[in-house]
Amino acid sequence: MEKDSVMLIVDDVEMNRAILTQFFKNDYVIVEAANGQEALTVISQQTVDLILLDLVMPVMDGFELLKVLKKTEKFAEIPVIVMTARNEGESEVRAVELGAADFITKPYNPAIVRMRVRNVMARMENEWRKIEAAAQRRQITEMRHFIERDTLTGIYNRETFYTKAATLVQNNADVPYHIIYLDISCFKIINDLFHIETGNLVLRTAAAYFQTLVEGNGLCGRMESDHFALCLPMERVNMDMIMQGLDNAVQSLSICHNILFYAGVYPVDNVFQPIDQMCDRAHTALNTIKGKYTTRFVYYDESMREMILDEQMILREMEYALEEKQFCLYMQPIYSISQHKAICAEALVRWIHPLKGLIAPGRFIPVFERNGFIVRLDRFVWESACQVLRAQKDTGAAVVPISVNVSRLNFYNFDFLDTIMGLLAQYDLEPWMLKLEITESAYTDNPHQLLAVMRQFQEHGIKIFMDDFGSGYSSLNMLKTVPVDILKVDMSFVQNVENSDRAGSIMKNIVQMAHDIDTGIVIEGVETKPQVDFLQNIGCDNIQGYYFSKPLPVKQFHALLAREQGVK
Repeated sequence: MEKDSVMLIVDDVEMNRAILTQFFKNDYVIVEAANGQEALTVISQQTVDLILLDLVMPVMDGFELLKVLKKTEKFAEIPVIVMTARNEGESEVRAVELGAADFITKPYNPAIVRMRVRNVMARMENEWRKIEAAAQRRQITEMRHFIERDTLTGIYNRETFYTKAATLVQNNADVPYHIIYLDISCFKIINDLFHIETGNLVLRTAAAYFQTLVEGNGLCGRMESDHFALCLPMERVNMDMIMQGLDNAVQSLSICHNILFYAGVYPVDNVFQPIDQMCDRAHTALNTIKGKYTTRFVYYDESMREMILDEQMILREMEYALEEKQFCLYMQPIYSISQHKAICAEALVRWIHPLKGLIAPGRFIPVFERNGFIVRLDRFVWESACQVLRAQKDTGAAVVPISVNVSRLNFYNFDFLDTIMGLLAQYDLEPWMLKLEITESAYTDNPHQLLAVMRQFQEHGIKIFMDDFGSGYSSLNMLKTVPVDILKVDMSFVQNVENSDRAGSIMKNIVQMAHDIDTGIVIEGVETKPQVDFLQNIGCDNIQGYYFSKPLPVKQFHALLAREQGVK
């Protein structure tokens, strides 16, 4: 026993206290009390580890003190050894019933007294160890739960799902399993139209449904945001019933919006394949149907495998392609209808593969967006555009500005502004000559960061296009806060203006709105003379599309500008 442990000796006979003090003075800090009342005062003022208590005392006897200690939570755990005379069996029984840990009899035998005290303290220490061990187990359980579980929904997080699903399918290799990957179509709309708590409620409800669905047979996890994954035996996978049950669960929330989940299903054919790859394939399948109303789930098949192999080829060769200058610029002019000449041009990247020929941007741009390579490709495009501008400037003719696309990932780079301004300085160009095109999806991802960066560019004289305006759900709302200079209206708006009064009215109001807020406007995808005439009649002068020019290689673009400007 450590010397700083405190023993309280409670006895009205001073000689008894002195004797007991001699027994334990080398092992304990001794404090004394002449009756139960004094003992209460002592333990109220300092920590006491053990009480030796006489039962027969004036003022407050030992029994009364035991009753008080038993009823008082902060004192109830102090071990008490009572001191009795011989042949006081009833008193000893009563004392034990009131919480006494043991008893010693008078006259005191030093060896027996010390042994009784050691035994009591050893039992108490063992009990504390049990309590501490139980607390540690609870803490470990809680910590494991915190590490393994998604904090919002309570189901497994991504990493835990991967680990446990791998164990499940490998330990049951004779059972065919399916991996199901699900997410919500346009989940951001829910958070925008309603409070974020509504979105969280949807996620928790879906998670609870998935937890019930897999109970005892499989696993479920939240991958990120509104993305979930399930691992179920094939015999338990009835996708029509699963989707119907999910719809019913979400509809029970009575949210005034049609919330639709979509799912991709991957049949596991190799239990030792990494679970993240299985989820990726199920997700790939899901992406082929997302947004459709007629099909809500789809199984992964070999055609999707070909798409993955194509993506792997792109990832394998992208570095070499950039080094070997397989990427090149095409320029698509933006025309003034009234002037019948190019007033700007958009720089578009093309991949000319030595064996596969032209690889369409739709095949490689999404891949580069996902793996981050788009940042390096963007910088190649920016510098190439500056080189085209420099070549224009060297002819002595009027410079036609060029707009370049900016991936959302660039807005997270602190050197973004410095990079652009450095290129303008390197090629001796004016800020107005280079324009930046961003999509509204970049705004929805990180509006505060985007706005801060946009203002920095505009302060340096660089104009900002909002590309594909109207293709998303939040375009009009964004105009209140996003200080774009020019709207590039998505081509879908112009496709029916010749045949639909409704489409024409919408286009007319978009153009009028742009004029009212003093914002430039360019209409994309213009292909026919009636479309051009309609746009000119409603006051829109700037268009881009095949009617005037398709995307051109740089040499052809320079030749076009030379013809229009009369430069030989």
